[in-house]
Amino acid sequence: MKIPMLLTLIRLFLIPFFVLVYYLPFLWSGIGAAVIFAFAGITDWLDGYLARKLGQTTAFGAFLDPVADKLVVAVALVVLVSDPHLPYIALPAAVIIGREIAISALREWMAELGKRASVAVSYVGKVKTTMQIISIIALLACNPFRPGFLMFVGYVSLYIAAILTLWTMIMYLKAAWPDLHFRVD
Repeated sequence: MKIPMLLTLIRLFLIPFFVLVYYLPFLWSGIGAAVIFAFAGITDWLDGYLARKLGQTTAFGAFLDPVADKLVVAVALVVLVSDPHLPYIALPAAVIIGREIAISALREWMAELGKRASVAVSYVGKVKTTMQIISIIALLACNPFRPGFLMFVGYVSLYIAAILTLWTMIMYLKAAWPDLHFRVD
């Protein structure tokens, strides 16, 4: 097995451990979950870099990598939404998860039309992902009983990520618009 694929599989493997650590009844559980999530974020960047650098890109890797990314982020957001001490994240979390589902379906449909490249990942999408990672790490690591700088960073970067999420969704829909045919039968 090639290193980039192994890193993607590790990211998927970390999901249940991330959830388990977050819900452990210890003061350090949020920080532990943040460390696991940060490691997953590093593997997200590293697997793509290594795949390109080592010439180890595969069709299956190109499919599995974004699935792993979306699963890790969605699970982390669901875990955070379940925390009653973080009340202002439900809306941006719903926007982010909903957009990921919609754009994944759009990409699949465009691929069937042979036009997958028109909805390829953009630079703004990479910034959005970075903001998501920063926000989730900060919100996991913050002490919700003593709001401070980390919580502020987490909320601000999560709302920025949600805005970028909507922006990229609009960009993808505009790119796909000529191929979208709405018909009522």
